[in-house]
Amino acid sequence: MAIDWRSRVLDEVGAQRPAMVTALADLIRTPSQTGTAAEHEAQAAMASALAADGLEVDHWELPLAELRSDPDFPGTEAPRTEGWGVVGRLPGSGSGSDGGRTLLLDGHIDVVPPGDPATWTHPDPYSGELTATEVRGRGACDMKGGLLAARWAVRALAATGVPLAGDVLLASVEGEEDGGLGTFGLLRRGWTADVCVVPEPTALDLVPACAGALTFRLRIRGRAAHASRRTEGVSAIEKLVPVLAALAALETERNVGADPLLDRWGIAYPLSLGVVRAGDWASTVPDLLEAEGRLGVALDEDPAVAQAALEAAVAEACAADPWLRQHPVEVEWWGGQFASGRLPSESDLGERVAAHHHEVTGAPAATWAGPFGSDLRLLTGLGGIPTVHYGPGDVDLAHAPDEAVPLAEVEVTARVLALLALEVCGPR
Repeated sequence: MAIDWRSRVLDEVGAQRPAMVTALADLIRTPSQTGTAAEHEAQAAMASALAADGLEVDHWELPLAELRSDPDFPGTEAPRTEGWGVVGRLPGSGSGSDGGRTLLLDGHIDVVPPGDPATWTHPDPYSGELTATEVRGRGACDMKGGLLAARWAVRALAATGVPLAGDVLLASVEGEEDGGLGTFGLLRRGWTADVCVVPEPTALDLVPACAGALTFRLRIRGRAAHASRRTEGVSAIEKLVPVLAALAALETERNVGADPLLDRWGIAYPLSLGVVRAGDWASTVPDLLEAEGRLGVALDEDPAVAQAALEAAVAEACAADPWLRQHPVEVEWWGGQFASGRLPSESDLGERVAAHHHEVTGAPAATWAGPFGSDLRLLTGLGGIPTVHYGPGDVDLAHAPDEAVPLAEVEVTARVLALLALEVCGPR
């Protein structure tokens, strides 16, 4: 009698729930902010966990100097002197003509800072607090819930001993939040696959495309003077005002006719400033302002075209202002540089994931594109790996106070990914 591996694997997912819920809470309690020592500690713990799950583990130090000198390096923002990659491999027995295809599940372990703790309802942003329906804390949604769901799926496959023809790979990566260092590093190490799912928070919807995001810095120079004689100086803060107006107009212009996949968002390609620094003394007219922000890149747009559009808008604002005409704003492109990315039209990966989602939940999965940058663009663009996002949690909670992820969605993701692995990698 043929073994019903699908039922066995799904039963194992159910049996593993208590252990996996505890593991998720523990993972959230490690404050693995991008570029910190805790990020590396979380990677080491993940490597040990994957080995305990029965996977072959590659845990290596990223060659930062080599990667930074690569012309395709995606950039970073957080200072770092080290980085680590982790890939767990559940090996299959064959490849190519005998059906042994490889599935990659790629998730980032780094998180953004929690912000002001006073804005959180829960006193500790890294509490990993469990309720009957969710787990709370920074990174729960973005994206430790998804990373844990991927581990849950692969652990169930390993525990049943299903004889796969192809490999299942689980990558835990650093540095996604500020550019994609970890996924870039695993591609340059030679890891590849036939298809990939990145379980970013999509609320169990299907996301086959993501817009890009380019980090920029503006330097506006004024002329210092004593505040009592402010008219003898030129305030760099005041000179930001016409530049802000130009950027707002540019954002409006760039969002005309946005791709319909982004219709669910109020603004498909946001342009915003996130950091503004100016002045060094309350009674001195500030002679320098630095502003840092992000420019949304349209789907299928060359990032160089987006950069040129912002530079032209800033130059036009300077040309209309007598001071800025003589002291033009300096534009610098730095930090994370996220191109847009899209699942190739000839790939049926989206349909396969959607079918397994329907099987598990009994409901269809909506399809949309993300207005944010992600590792999808590296996997599809540099790696040539058809990739989609599908995972637990609401993206509106990412980077926000009171971040949380529903436990039911984490389990559904694990079930869907396990079924996809059985289909892609195929029991012998």
